[in-house]
Amino acid sequence: MGKGAIKEGESERKRQTWRWPLAALVVVLLAVAVSSRTASNVGSFFTDRNSCSCSLQGSGKYKGMVEDCCCDYETVDNLNSEVLNPLLQDLVTTPFFRYFKVKLWCDCPFWPDDGMCRLRDCSVCECPENEFPEPFKRPYNIAGLPSDNLICQEGKPQAAVDRTIDNIAFRGWVETNNPWTHEDDTDNGEMTYVNLQLNPERFTGYTGPSARRIWDSIYSENCPKYSSGETCPEKKVLYKLISGLHSSISMHIAGDYLLDESRNQWGQNIELMYDRILRHPDRVRNMYFTYLFVLRAVTKATAYLEQAEYDTGNHAEDLKTQSLIKQLLYSPKLQTACPVPFDEAKLWQGQGGPELKQQIQKQFRNISALMDCVGCEKCRLWGKLQVQGLGTALKILFSVGNQDKEGDQTLQLQRNEVIALVNLLNRLSESVKMVHDMGPDVERLMEDQIAKASAKPGRLRRVLDLAFSFLVK
Repeated sequence: MGKGAIKEGESERKRQTWRWPLAALVVVLLAVAVSSRTASNVGSFFTDRNSCSCSLQGSGKYKGMVEDCCCDYETVDNLNSEVLNPLLQDLVTTPFFRYFKVKLWCDCPFWPDDGMCRLRDCSVCECPENEFPEPFKRPYNIAGLPSDNLICQEGKPQAAVDRTIDNIAFRGWVETNNPWTHEDDTDNGEMTYVNLQLNPERFTGYTGPSARRIWDSIYSENCPKYSSGETCPEKKVLYKLISGLHSSISMHIAGDYLLDESRNQWGQNIELMYDRILRHPDRVRNMYFTYLFVLRAVTKATAYLEQAEYDTGNHAEDLKTQSLIKQLLYSPKLQTACPVPFDEAKLWQGQGGPELKQQIQKQFRNISALMDCVGCEKCRLWGKLQVQGLGTALKILFSVGNQDKEGDQTLQLQRNEVIALVNLLNRLSESVKMVHDMGPDVERLMEDQIAKASAKPGRLRRVLDLAFSFLVK
């Protein structure tokens, strides 16, 4: 055999060496593209995650310790299902935790508000003045409050809101600033009480550039994703908290979705649930992290929350609220299995700690101010409540309770902060429960559908033809 033939044979072997891996790569990429189109056919304001794209971390599902926390996934799931979620579900329906004071109409400090909401369920309606607790309006009260009076003047309970003004501070509670949040509740003339039971967190149809701009601003300007080699825990915390909150909100929207507007049919959108949360393990992990972070804030504030007044004028309901609070704070199972859900003492150490803390405080204040830019009224309500709840958790863990550290203070909370904190913990608890109860089945169902769609003759033939073209060139 001549030298030319030998060289030609060697060249052909080299071409064959890279053709097979390249063809395999083409098959994988095209299959992923097909499956992505199949799964991603819906979206809304609180589920647009383009600005927070994260890499998948394999197929292993949530075993071992929750990252940067002191409890494992199995323990969290068991505690949540058996103890915490039932208690929280009862707590948030009590008169004290049912009503949240909020400024619904605010000027966006960053850009003109041009958001559009295409569903009536995005808005709220006023309810009778006698619905919510008299002690929320004045220091003392004699009259009681019906515990289940959920009648809205327009006859649409799920959209109802009570706009009565609170001009006097609640007896036993104080008006105090939170260094972590943008303060917008100083003008009581613009505040209103909202019955959270009548305004469920759900799909509203709020979409478009204005909706996407909120999350884009949160992630790109105030909460950039840390690099894979980042070792500073403080720089990870804020991103993980916001990502976990975002995932939780997405779970609630997917869990209560308008499936058919013409028939007003609501239900679970499992495609959205899979596409926005479940197929991204890091988003689920961040949601567990946020849940344990907020739970730690509640347990750290045990002495304060146990002694606080939960007065609504309805003695039986108030006793029930106090009992539920104590059961939550002193749960034997919680104290045994996960006594310290998150260890905040490891943060802000070293010479740069105070400066880094101020930087992250400023970023979170900007995030809380961005809630005034949400163009959907009901989305703004739940955005403000949950961001204030998270700000309250940050305040409890990092701004009070350490008298030996300069700048720390004795814990003082506004009534609204406690309401926001407990309702946020309940929202996170519900999301964790949905992931645990529904996640495996939804993932199997969606992955089967994606596999079937990818294996359709027409699509499969195009994939194989393209791959084969690389082999014969």
